[in-house]
Amino acid sequence: MTQHRILLAAVLALLTAVPALAQQADAARLNEHVRVLASDEFEGRGVATPGEQRTVDYVVGQFRALGLEPGGSDGSWVQTAQLGRTRQSGPATITVSAGGASRALARGPDILVSSDRPVDRITVNDAEVVFAGYGVSAPERGWDDFKGMDLRGKILLVIVNDPDFGAPEGHPVAGRFDGNAMTFYGRWTYKFQEAARQGAAGVLVIHDTAGAGYGWSVLEGSSTAPKFDIVRANPDAERVPAQGWIQGPVAAQLFADAGLDYAALRAAARTPEFAPVTLTGVRMSIDFGQTADRIESRNILARIPGATHPDETVLYGAHWDAYGRATPVGDDDIYNGAVDNATGVAGLIELARLFKAGSPPDRSVVFAAWTAEEAGLLGAEYYAANPVWPLETTVANINMDSFLPGAEISPQIVVMGAGKSETDAWLERRATEQGRTLIPDPAPQAGGYYRSDHFPLAKMGVPALFGFAGFTGHNAASRDYVANRYHKPSDEWTSDWVMDGAAVDVDLLYLVGRDLADSRAWPEWNPGAEFEAARQASAAARE
Repeated sequence: MTQHRILLAAVLALLTAVPALAQQADAARLNEHVRVLASDEFEGRGVATPGEQRTVDYVVGQFRALGLEPGGSDGSWVQTAQLGRTRQSGPATITVSAGGASRALARGPDILVSSDRPVDRITVNDAEVVFAGYGVSAPERGWDDFKGMDLRGKILLVIVNDPDFGAPEGHPVAGRFDGNAMTFYGRWTYKFQEAARQGAAGVLVIHDTAGAGYGWSVLEGSSTAPKFDIVRANPDAERVPAQGWIQGPVAAQLFADAGLDYAALRAAARTPEFAPVTLTGVRMSIDFGQTADRIESRNILARIPGATHPDETVLYGAHWDAYGRATPVGDDDIYNGAVDNATGVAGLIELARLFKAGSPPDRSVVFAAWTAEEAGLLGAEYYAANPVWPLETTVANINMDSFLPGAEISPQIVVMGAGKSETDAWLERRATEQGRTLIPDPAPQAGGYYRSDHFPLAKMGVPALFGFAGFTGHNAASRDYVANRYHKPSDEWTSDWVMDGAAVDVDLLYLVGRDLADSRAWPEWNPGAEFEAARQASAAARE
């Protein structure tokens, strides 16, 4: 490891002699790509909708016009991903019985429920309700919220985020799960999966805005959109019948119905001694219909082969999907996804143009527009399980998930997962040449590192770089976007947009990728990163 770090330092020192290129990314081109992709004609780029076909046709057309090669198998521009899809069908009936009385909970304002099981009806009758703390089983951190309790057939209530989120300084749990930086254990996706491993009939994550990183309206707004999952051999073993979210005050009333103090139990859940607590006398029933089928969606892949080391790959990625047509806000039901993530796809196309305009890179460069990110990173998940280009010899994955429009060039670049890998150093050198500095995620409690398309590949060991400007937490435009447009129909392109700042960001990511593509170095995960072992397992392929 020491020799490797000496080599890395030497490589970066040599690269300092390479001058930073003048800005080459074309802001007008970026803006035009966003205008097209985020137009109502594309209907929110929903997976398995006419908007998907329009998106694939447009992006493939751009790559073909630039002279890139198809990056999929057998000379194709796409990788077909097999997905399961479920959609709401009719109303949901959700009732709580306690103390001899029964009351209904409203789907939407009170509770959100869906299922990834490929069946047409979900029915959970008169199930016990159990508070399972944070719903975490992490033996390597000395944590088990379940304590061997038989949870089969029960509905679990679990707290969003990690046990140490918001813990005061000096609290025994502080830092046990990386402090306010959410780990995978804090993500709702993990909690759903763990509930299935426990045999539960249902799991409801108790929502609070601070812990989730977004308000209830974000969840409710996208709740009627189709749900997707990769096709699973045994979905009953991997997915609970009913899964979703419950409003904090609604959950607190369930605890009160059982004569329990919710605040006290939340505090108790922050200790490794916590054991599940049954809400005695409280029962819940859930019944709703859905349509379930299988669909095919597509990852778009384009490639520039390396001149001297074509079997080694630098991978750029951005997701092409938004939410399609979903719950209307006013009279608008098209979730255009202009910032998230038409801007990332625009950046991908512009990066391809920059690489094609230059001399051939030493290593191959692949440009991937992923499907179904908003459904759970499923396009990238499918690629990670079925890679077209070997993950062992993928140098790094540079992820792009949203550029802010505007003329402002942010002096700071947020690095999601800062400190996890050596890719930070490659970014920092080029950012410094632009007079900019790197900062860690200003909202680590939201778990952004685990919510974008680099994550499925990181789990397989591929070093990931996810850095972007503008979303620093101090920028009025970013605060306005998160509060008023994120995952809403109002995330739209308008005629006053400019992409000057984003063009500088694309230049930066071009330089970093070009440095990696023309290098013989292999960035590594830093010691202690959760993906280090997966990368080390394939070290022989890179010798």
